[in-house]
Amino acid sequence: MEYTIFIVLLPMLMFLFLGLVGHKLKPIVAGTLGCCSLAIVTILSYITAWEYFTAPRNARGVYETITVFNVQWLHFTDTLHIDLGVLLDPISVMMLIVISTVSLMVHIYSLGYMHGEKGFQRYYAFLSLFTMSMLGLVVATNIFQMYLFWELVGVSSYLLIGFYYPRPAAVSASKKAFIVTRFADLGFLIGILIFGYYVGSYTFATVGASTGFASANIVGVAKVMLPLALGLMFIGGAGKSAMFPLHIWLPDAMEGPTPVSALIHAATMVVAGVYLVARMFPLFVVYAPDVLHIVAYVGVFTAFFAAAIACAQSDIKRVLAFSTISQIAFMMVAVGVCTRVGYGTEAFNEEGGLGFMASMFHLFTHAMFKACLFLCAGAIIHTIGSNEMKFMGGLRKYMPITHIAFLICCLAISGIPPFSGFFSKDEILTACFKFNPVIGWMMAAIAGMTAFYMFRLYYGIFWGKEAEHDHTPHEAPAAMTIPLIFLSAVTLVAGFIPFGHFISADGHEFTSHLEMSTAITSVAIAVFSIALATLFYAKEKQPIPDALGRKLKNLHTAAYHRFYIDEVYQFVTHKIIFGCIATPIAWFDHNVVDGFFNFLAWGTHETSFSIRGFQSGRVQQYTYVFLVGVLIIVVASLL
Repeated sequence: MEYTIFIVLLPMLMFLFLGLVGHKLKPIVAGTLGCCSLAIVTILSYITAWEYFTAPRNARGVYETITVFNVQWLHFTDTLHIDLGVLLDPISVMMLIVISTVSLMVHIYSLGYMHGEKGFQRYYAFLSLFTMSMLGLVVATNIFQMYLFWELVGVSSYLLIGFYYPRPAAVSASKKAFIVTRFADLGFLIGILIFGYYVGSYTFATVGASTGFASANIVGVAKVMLPLALGLMFIGGAGKSAMFPLHIWLPDAMEGPTPVSALIHAATMVVAGVYLVARMFPLFVVYAPDVLHIVAYVGVFTAFFAAAIACAQSDIKRVLAFSTISQIAFMMVAVGVCTRVGYGTEAFNEEGGLGFMASMFHLFTHAMFKACLFLCAGAIIHTIGSNEMKFMGGLRKYMPITHIAFLICCLAISGIPPFSGFFSKDEILTACFKFNPVIGWMMAAIAGMTAFYMFRLYYGIFWGKEAEHDHTPHEAPAAMTIPLIFLSAVTLVAGFIPFGHFISADGHEFTSHLEMSTAITSVAIAVFSIALATLFYAKEKQPIPDALGRKLKNLHTAAYHRFYIDEVYQFVTHKIIFGCIATPIAWFDHNVVDGFFNFLAWGTHETSFSIRGFQSGRVQQYTYVFLVGVLIIVVASLL
């Protein structure tokens, strides 16, 4: 599988080519080259997946971990070194499929959506950079290589979110995303350094993070420090995956082009945190199970918090943004409720390892239908010219393809069978119920909230009162509708993939069965939520939501303003950090530190001014002073 190195190299080369000479090319040529490059990457990714998963398992009954390419970059000790390479195992191969598929659809879609935009060639260069960064991240052979590409993901997301740099809102959003994730990444870096110092290796294979079995060599103080290191790494993952309270960057990141939202906020950047926890899962579950459960608790709160905000948003992209936060939290909860049942001696039983498989399954299905939802939103914005639902309504008769694709994905994310979201979300709920019934019921309720706000969004766009437009709305061009058709088709069939046969907590084949009690409960909650949304929002007049809005005005206003978390950050940074801490420090620096050195400079100047006569340049004066000095010395010696 030596060809897999080109999966990372091709996007990198395309970024360099379009970045350096793209401005000399016609936009359609640059876009076509970008699409062709990603098409080759996608084909190679599918070939890799086919060869990898059709190969026989080893004697332990797991798929082999293959290091296709590896070169030592920095050497510290025999075991502690930083390498650059390509590592293939079940979750990295699965991520190659997700990233390449969604990225290809975004590349094709952008040919229509970004047509005529200034900086078209630059846009495709940035897309290639971002895709290369994510691909390099998931095939990393060691945690430090992952961190390098992790930071490249942050840089490329900054460039894409701020693509419309003449707009102050886009510049502000890109800086916000970059700064918030940098603070989180500081925790990630410190965790990596602690990990390397005490474990003595950065390589996944050494510590078992690519084999499904944690290394027995981690003993003594390393066992004590490992939970701290893993917890700090999770902070980095929480920043990338927009977990509370580091979620504030993602809704504002919608200022970037809508295809960017589909790429970054559905299938790639925001799932990097989930992938990190999954990659380090053998160490989490053996050495830091309490930290793993903290991941679950953070996920539960984030899922509810984001779902509550989504219920009150009017900007369709922000509804999808908070939906993304909530769904990523579902994945975090799923991997966080895993336990060490049977670990290292036999395959995980249903209680111990179901959550890991469910998390990866939901990552896969969610990437497809959420990317489709964002691209549908882009098609709607493309024809309406606004993100606000009040300018929409009744669009189903003007945009039939977009309408059907959006409806399919709404049903999938709501957990309605036989769409893919039902199967993956049902596995998550089953894992949660087995871990703790309270968490199970909480996640089931949040799933109901998801169905409610998604169909509120659906009815607000395609049904309800039709808004007045300057021109008749129309369906998007073929370059935009083909990706919608493809992704919605994948959403229809992806749930039937026997996912546990390919990916499980310890690598063994995992056969999960539909838990009928959980499935019936979750479907009943979803149907009730959809019915409630239909009652509230399907008609042109909406008296019930209006009445509830007046009665619960304060709650609705708080949810609309994201419960003022952004304002809390502003208060803490400007009033406390800048006002109460930075301002006194600046005063001390300006008046005391600078004053002290200014005093030294003034004293030196005044002293020099006073004794400047000694350096007059007159020989007679020097001779006179010399003779007086000699006489003084002679007299002093005689006395």
